Amino acid sequence: MSANDSADPGLLALAQDFREALRHSIYLVRRLDADGELSAAQLSTLKMLMDTGPAAAGSTSPGGVRVGEIARNLGVKVPSATEQIIKLERAGLARREPDPEDSRAVRVTLTEAGLAAVASANERRNAVMAGVLSSLSDDDRAALAAALPVIGRINATLQA
Repeated sequence: MSANDSADPGLLALAQDFREALRHSIYLVRRLDADGELSAAQLSTLKMLMDTGPAAAGSTSPGGVRVGEIARNLGVKVPSATEQIIKLERAGLARREPDPEDSRAVRVTLTEAGLAAVASANERRNAVMAGVLSSLSDDDRAALAAALPVIGRINATLQA
């Protein structure tokens, strides 16, 4: 993006509207399973661990996620992330293991019970969201489906 693009009032307005829509959606989606056993932060942590389980066969990098990375991804300080991890560990959903690449650090991995808890929460939340989406017109659902790849590209850019 050039400096001229960022000064474009239309682009700035779109950026603001998009950020606000996402913020509000995140707030509402976190309430989908308010009666579930896991808080939104705990579920986010477990989902983060899902993609980084034990090192893949043939991989030289260890499985799991460092606490600092979990904190960064959740947008919290390390002590807050550690508190969540301790709760998940006590519940048998995650485990801390020494980092083979750095003896001062630990990596957090998902347990089988943690994987089952994520699957259960996903199932409940997807059912609620499917009910919401069923109230949309076919055109609205098609527009949403068409927007998902664009949102994916935005996420990839932000992650980089």
